[in-house]
Amino acid sequence: MESNVMWVWGLLIVYIIYCFWWGLKGFFTEKTASGYGIAGRSIPFIAFLMAATAASFSGWTFVGHPGLIWKVGLVYAFASFYVLTIPITGAFFAKRNWLMGKRYGFITPGDMFAYYYNNELVRWLTVIAALLYSIFYSGIQLIAASKLFYWVAGVPPTIGLIFMAFIVWFYVVTGGLKASTWVGVLQFVLLVGGIMLLGFYVVTSEAIGGWSGMSASLAGLDAKYSQVPRIINFGIGGGWTAVMVLTYMFALMGIQSSPAFILWNFGIKSPKPLAWQQVFMSTFVVGVCLFFFSAFQGMGAKILELSGQMVIANNGDVVPKLMTEFLPGPVLGLVFLGAIAAIHSTSAPYIGTGGTIIQRDVWWRYVRGQKGSHNEQIWTNRVMATLLTLAAVVVSLTSSDAIVMIGGFATTFGTIMYLMLVGVHWGFKFPSTGAALGLLAGIIVNMLTYFVWKYPLSMHTAFWGIFAGFVVAYGCRGLGFKDSEETIARQKEVRQWLNSIDGPSENGKIWRSRMKIIIPIWYFFALGPGIMLGNNAFTFCGFPAIWAWQIVWWIVGIVMMWALCFKAEMSTTSDEQIKRADVEILDVTKEADDMA
Repeated sequence: MESNVMWVWGLLIVYIIYCFWWGLKGFFTEKTASGYGIAGRSIPFIAFLMAATAASFSGWTFVGHPGLIWKVGLVYAFASFYVLTIPITGAFFAKRNWLMGKRYGFITPGDMFAYYYNNELVRWLTVIAALLYSIFYSGIQLIAASKLFYWVAGVPPTIGLIFMAFIVWFYVVTGGLKASTWVGVLQFVLLVGGIMLLGFYVVTSEAIGGWSGMSASLAGLDAKYSQVPRIINFGIGGGWTAVMVLTYMFALMGIQSSPAFILWNFGIKSPKPLAWQQVFMSTFVVGVCLFFFSAFQGMGAKILELSGQMVIANNGDVVPKLMTEFLPGPVLGLVFLGAIAAIHSTSAPYIGTGGTIIQRDVWWRYVRGQKGSHNEQIWTNRVMATLLTLAAVVVSLTSSDAIVMIGGFATTFGTIMYLMLVGVHWGFKFPSTGAALGLLAGIIVNMLTYFVWKYPLSMHTAFWGIFAGFVVAYGCRGLGFKDSEETIARQKEVRQWLNSIDGPSENGKIWRSRMKIIIPIWYFFALGPGIMLGNNAFTFCGFPAIWAWQIVWWIVGIVMMWALCFKAEMSTTSDEQIKRADVEILDVTKEADDMA
């Protein structure tokens, strides 16, 4: 075991050097507020392609996902469909986020929402949502890190948590968004490689007996591990019903609609990588990892536990125990690094973007009255990121819930951003007062349906939050609330420009009309009440019926995402569009009062 620990520490030191190098490089090169906060709108194709994927599928994916499969069974493996539901959100909004940021000079999502709705309360509520999201979501990553460090290297959880938080804090606060993005490139490779390696070693081990041994063992498991229990539960909670699976996916759709991802969209050099990130990197590459190798880990652990070969106290211990049980030294070091990379790949951009949002939307705009040099803004941004890191550490040290469920709660604050985004990008009509009050209602209902009445009707917090937001927003419209003439004129100009620059071709219109039918059908059978058919539908290659159902609908989903992003032109961009975006600038956002 000592040699294994040496491999862990040796590879970890190399990784830390790489992270610190990018942080220090950014420290000496980033001299403007936008350069530090949104990488000067210069993040290149390959960097965003890999880093955004790593940030979407995090330490919760690496450590928590197999743990919940072990605890709940293959019913929870429906969560693997977030390889599709996360990028679907990106397909709806990411390209238009970039176009809006390019034309109007937005640095934070609060800039965009406050401008479109001509309402500063919307900015404040977006800051609150971003703050809650960043603290809870970064916190769960550190929980995963502490458990991993303890089991693999024997480091006490609290010390391990603080050590891992320090690493991510250092390269984020020194280098800004560009540093965390380039570190994310390596983190993606390590994340994917780590999941696949661990899953491979588990399923091929003598204890499992290869795929034939695993499939035989799965056939003998209690039906509760391979059956969706019911469509809905009338009451509070009720387990992994069909509607819980569906609405839990609403929560994970909030990852790429979160304030952090909107800001990241502002920072990319071109929207060209978006379609490839959504279809290939997320849906296909990470899909292979989750539908096969993460499931090998979770169900392998359940088989080992029931056969008496492994004692597992809770879901957070599953992956660390599998690592120490089945991996030789060098592989243990690589997989450990993959897990740490997965954890950092998400906590870094959320801490960094959260700091930028607080600094720009609160400190710079209100405390400093939109005054302050670039240097001042960068340093106050670093202070805000530091405070966010400390808050995330506190959440990590005081939380006892399953890490994936805390993560699902955190992402609901991204899901409620749908209310803002469908208005800005797709012209959904409700007054600015309705937008603000709807966002406030969403935040309040999120808190109530997680901390007070948890999951009413066995439906996730994300559903109740966004449902409340739309009810209040459209309720204000029904009550006769009106926007000012200035607001109406501003929104009309945005609508006309977006429609002119991002209108689909004739072929694209045909495909969009098709997708309006195909996507709801896919949701119904892949994630909704239709999954009840998967309990006993069909099997192949030794996969239980419910697992076979998931794999088939994942494959269908890959084709659907290709059609949505490329054929329906939701994520593709022509050279003419990019040329127009570069020229047709109407900058409404002041960056600094001087160029110092």
